[in-house]
Amino acid sequence: MQTKQEPIGSGFGAASTAAEVIRGIDLSGKTAIVTGGYAGIGLETVRVLADAGATVFVPARDKVKAAAALQGMKSVDLQAGERRGSGAVLLQEMDLIDPASIDAFAKTFLATGRPLHLLINNAGVMANPLTRDARGYESQFATNHLGHFQLTARLWPALIRAGGARVVAVSSWGHRFAPVDLDDPNFLHRPYDPWLAYGQSKTANILFAVKLDEIGQAAGIRAFSLHPGSIVGTDLARYMSVEDLRKAGVLDEQDRPILDPSRGLKSIAQGAATSVWCATSPQLDGEGGVYCENSDIAPLITPEQETEALKLSRPRGSKPLGVFRYAVDPVIAGRLWKLSEELTGVKLG
Repeated sequence: MQTKQEPIGSGFGAASTAAEVIRGIDLSGKTAIVTGGYAGIGLETVRVLADAGATVFVPARDKVKAAAALQGMKSVDLQAGERRGSGAVLLQEMDLIDPASIDAFAKTFLATGRPLHLLINNAGVMANPLTRDARGYESQFATNHLGHFQLTARLWPALIRAGGARVVAVSSWGHRFAPVDLDDPNFLHRPYDPWLAYGQSKTANILFAVKLDEIGQAAGIRAFSLHPGSIVGTDLARYMSVEDLRKAGVLDEQDRPILDPSRGLKSIAQGAATSVWCATSPQLDGEGGVYCENSDIAPLITPEQETEALKLSRPRGSKPLGVFRYAVDPVIAGRLWKLSEELTGVKLG
């Protein structure tokens, strides 16, 4: 049964950090994969999971950059020989926009025989100019959703082997920009808008978690999606100019990041908190299929609140932002799942 889309009073909030929400949790003997785990909130997620004892695999499109970012952690290139023991970080090449690369990563991981306890689909692109992959698919939909859909499907045997696993999809409050256009997800018949494409991909992340949780419950696999907050200084904002960031209200007059968790403007440590909470908190045992924010389950917002949210350029106020109804609709989630199978040619197992 899907968990109710309403806060549970976790005791954490917008200012909580990843280290705080995982305090007291021992992940020794657990295995995790974190996409985008060598930059921004992904890097912080890897750090706290490894510090808690997990062995963390980091798929890297740029292994040189990843190795530099992870310097100081107990890391090793998987192809150079696997390091056993708790708290290790292992690198392996993978590009989410390249289906063959995803398959190769999954094959190598499955060959280790490890169970996969935590899969955190964190990597993503935001509001880039129109770009298509080799299949002709729009790059934000292909990277943020289809790549993670294929990765999860290929890793399904390892998730089942865990005997209790969690899959976490890092979405965004930006899902409010657009539902998924199931008839034209790749902008073949409509004008391309980078923010509509981003919003569609983030809605897809939420719907993915809804359907995955429904499918995975019988095998003890639960799925969650989340909004991390607005975090300046990460690679995600690479396509935004300084002027854009000023207009969005995330930089001050001296172009310094504004930190105000009550308005969703977070540090990297705070931005990683909800991902880590979804992946590890015992408060979510037996729960799943919900969208979270500020290290708690988010509320389902009303139609009136949806209208107001569409007027905002960024989060405002201290109240939870909530999730749009179209993003957690199980019928739409099922239709997106079927479309994703058709577009990727991949099914679970």
